[in-house]
Amino acid sequence: MKRWRVLVLGSIITFGLIGTGSAAASGTGSAASSSSGKKVLQFQTMVGVTGPFVGATNPIRGVNGGGLPWQIENASGKLSSNGKLEVTVEGLVLLDAAPVPAALQGTNPIPNFVAIVSCTTISGGAPATANVATPPFPATTTGDSKIEAQVSLPAPCIAPIIFVGPSPTTWFAATGLG
Repeated sequence: MKRWRVLVLGSIITFGLIGTGSAAASGTGSAASSSSGKKVLQFQTMVGVTGPFVGATNPIRGVNGGGLPWQIENASGKLSSNGKLEVTVEGLVLLDAAPVPAALQGTNPIPNFVAIVSCTTISGGAPATANVATPPFPATTTGDSKIEAQVSLPAPCIAPIIFVGPSPTTWFAATGLG
């Protein structure tokens, strides 16, 4: 009986210390996270506007596709709960094929890109879409750009999508798979 009490007491002390240690570590992590925001979305891929999404016929969350198909080589980014947004695109260019005019294929004729964070949110008790855009950031003719901005996210921000395009109303690439 005495041996059993020692085991039980030892278990309580051990689990109590582990629990306290975890809570302390968790609290420290939360404090550190709150200053930079919790990670809401991290991505390693985007897809260029193509097919039925080219143009204004089939917008996604109110954002129209570019007027011609686009392709993208690489993309990555992250969105934090405090609105910090980082997006890197490489090779975001017009499709290297028809229907893009031959002289423009595989190039980026746009000098600046913006990123758009699109959230499903609630407005007046009903579902709504909120799109928030960054200021313009330089883009190379080879379609490379680094966007680092602070945006004001709606609360709540459900199922965010990140777009990159020439303006707050048009996209060339969006988070997703091609």
